[in-house]
Amino acid sequence: MTRPMAGGRRRVDRVLAPDFLQGLSEISLTDLRERRKDAEQEEADLSYLRRMLHGRMDIVAAELRHRSSSAEAATLVEELSIILGDEQRSTRGSGRHITVQPSRMGETRRDVEQAVSDSITSDVQARSEGELILVLEMLRGHEKVVSDTRREVQQAMDALSAELTSRYRDGSASVDALIPRETSD
Repeated sequence: MTRPMAGGRRRVDRVLAPDFLQGLSEISLTDLRERRKDAEQEEADLSYLRRMLHGRMDIVAAELRHRSSSAEAATLVEELSIILGDEQRSTRGSGRHITVQPSRMGETRRDVEQAVSDSITSDVQARSEGELILVLEMLRGHEKVVSDTRREVQQAMDALSAELTSRYRDGSASVDALIPRETSD
């Protein structure tokens, strides 16, 4: 993932632009909800990208552990479900309830593949230990950029949510407005 650019055209660039959060109290409720929706979708996409990167890092790290172990171990393929299973994760996510699915899965996969050639992580047993260590370092660096960006997006989402909450609290927004009205014919 390339670092967000001020004035860029991607959604992440817009969400993290300095003016995205300026004047929130003056924008319409519709615009506020739209901005929050954009931030939420960006968080979902970044979370998906992080999960893909973590999976690749786990595979490479497992292969390095196999090589350093003197005990006869199962092959990497035999242990894949354990390596990629949730039980191995130190964290279970941000604790946020995300209501949207990742929107750019193909683009995200290309982003991961661009970070490291897919042939390296798809055939880790054919790679030297030095190559695997280098790949793991590259993946960790890429994951750090994604995590930092995701954290910034979450901060923007928090600010948007706080403004929405404030409007509901002071009565300038109403839940009733979200409920479709039945019309009589």
